[in-house]
Parts: sequence; structure tokens; C-alpha cells
Amino acid sequence: MQESDVQSITTTLLWASFGLSALFGALAQRTHFCTMGAIADVVNMGDWTRMRMWVLAIAVAVIGFNGMVGLGWIEARHSIYASPRLLWLSSLLGGLLFGFGMVLASGCGSKSLVRLGGGNLKALVVLIVLGVAAFATLRGLTAVGRVATVDAVVLQLPKGQDLPSLLAAWIGAPVRSVAWLLGLAAGLGLMGWVVRKPEGRTATVWLGGAGIGGVVVAMWWLSGHVGHVPEHPVTLEETFLATNSHRMEALSMVAPVGYALDWLLYFSDASKVLTMGIVSVGGVLVGSAVVALSTRSFRWEGFGNAEDLANHLLGATLMGIGGVTALGCTVGQGLSGISTLSLGSMLALAGIAAGGVAALRYQLWRLD
Repeated sequence: MQESDVQSITTTLLWASFGLSALFGALAQRTHFCTMGAIADVVNMGDWTRMRMWVLAIAVAVIGFNGMVGLGWIEARHSIYASPRLLWLSSLLGGLLFGFGMVLASGCGSKSLVRLGGGNLKALVVLIVLGVAAFATLRGLTAVGRVATVDAVVLQLPKGQDLPSLLAAWIGAPVRSVAWLLGLAAGLGLMGWVVRKPEGRTATVWLGGAGIGGVVVAMWWLSGHVGHVPEHPVTLEETFLATNSHRMEALSMVAPVGYALDWLLYFSDASKVLTMGIVSVGGVLVGSAVVALSTRSFRWEGFGNAEDLANHLLGATLMGIGGVTALGCTVGQGLSGISTLSLGSMLALAGIAAGGVAALRYQLWRLD
């Protein structure tokens, strides 16, 4: 492979990522796909419709990812979610912080991008603060504290922390065979739960759930298959093109917001280049705006009062810190990570749900 081939593949990856993330934004705007909203609907109204949409997206992502592992197109070990180092405390605590923060901020990172595309200026403030907090937790002051505390609590596993690798090592079977069987079983089981009730069989639920789950699968294929270079012509090392981690990545909406701010602020620095994560931030925003404008639902919205602003500032900060600590958000861990059937992703997702419920209870207590 020549350097010109690397550049050509990188360009393809960036445009395809932008298109897929724009589709994500359009679907989320059209179907009101939102993890925080799904949890709030269940807690406040007992309505499981959006929860079933979210679970359907997980099911499609699980089947798609593990199906590709079974076909030999990608390997879970190439992602950050399937490392043998299980940061269980970071996953749980980061998830709790993120879940609590997303309720205070009226939505997670992806929902903030979707809301901004619909004219919500509060979401712009949330994204700026979230990006700063995320980047500080990646490389700044809070990063030092993160590495010295919660990240120091590690459970070292003999194989990757994804269930197919763990089960394959235990029974002595090929990982590829275990992955597609386990992924199919888990995905179909989740789909069965979705369609058990009438609200899980509506067109909106399937458009949002299957569509967004499909976008996550496509991103994995792009990054892990198209962008995989076994031997880079310059470094002579295996790498994954157009990713910030130089590993296989799918959608996530915390660290990429921080990297997007970094790219904008240091645009003249030749070392700052576009990645799939950075262009995905713009794609979600554009896709959401197109749907909002075409359906005439675009509305300017600002903060109601100082308390509203304070809640959103605190929520955005918690999401930036928590999302990086947990290695992802409701999209990064709740869809992309969980599709690998990673133990860390399961812990992070449980933390996010618990943090969200706690914040909703806190808000109800404040009202009382």
C-alpha cells in the first residue's frame, strides 16, 4: 500500500462517517430517539416506547457487530471496549456521573447535538462545556486525577473483556463461532422483548431503533474493515485510519466533541487533522438541522433563568468528566460499546441508567 492509497481511504472514511452520522442525526430528530428521554418516560410516566426503541438499536448493533466478527471482517480486540484491562470502577463511576449530568443538561451529548440542530441554544452551551470538560479529562487537570485514582483500579483478564472472547477461552472454541452465535442469541432475545408489547411494534420505534442500530454497525465496518491497514507504509505498524485512538471506533459523542473543539481552536496546526469522530459531530448536527427545517419544527430556545443555566452547566461538566472516565456515553458505551458485549460497557451502561434515575428522583424531590 502506498501513501496515496492511505490518503484516498482516509478521505472515503471521513465522507462516509459524515454521511452516516448525518443519518443518525436525522433519525434521532425525526423519531425523538433519546436515552435520557427513554429513562425519563419510564420513571415519570411508565411509558416504555422510547426504551424499546433504544433496546432495538442495541439489538441490531449487537447482531451486526458480532456477525461481522463471525465473518472475520473485524475483531473485537481492536476496539477500546474489549481490552483485557477491565476498568470496572471507572466504568461504574463515570457512568453514574454521566447519567446524572445528562438529566441536568436535558440530554446526553448526541441529544444536545440534535437539539442544537433544532435551534436550541442551551444545547450549544452544553456542548462547549462538555467538550472542555471532556478534553481536560482526556489530557488535562482532571485526566491526572482520573489516572491516579479510579483508573488505577484494574481487573486484568486473561483475554479480552468481551463475552465472546471470555466464553471462547473457557470452552476452547473459536472466537468467531462464539461471537456470531452469542450475538445472534442476545440480539434476537432483545428484539423479542421489544415486540412483546404493541408500542414496540410501531413504525417509529423500528425506524429509530433499527436505523440507528444500523448506523452503528456501518461505522464499525468502516473503521474496522475499510480503515484497517495491517502495515502502514510510513510507520510499518498496524493501524486504523482516521481515528483519534488509532484503534477501531464507532460512534461516540463525548471525547469527539472535545477533539472537535481542539481541531477548531488549533486549526492552523498541521498536526490537527480530521477524524471520523470529529466529522461525526458535524454530521449529527447537520442531519438534525435538515429534518428540523424541512418539518418546520426548528425553534430558537434559550435559558429560562439563572437556575436553568446553572443546572445545564453542571450537567455538561459531569457528562464531560463522566463520559471520558467511563470510556463513552449513551452512544459510545450504550450502543457502540455494548454491541461488543463488553463487561466494561455493561457496567458503564448500568451506571448511566442508575445516574439518570437518581437525577430524575432528585428533580422530583426539588419540585416537592
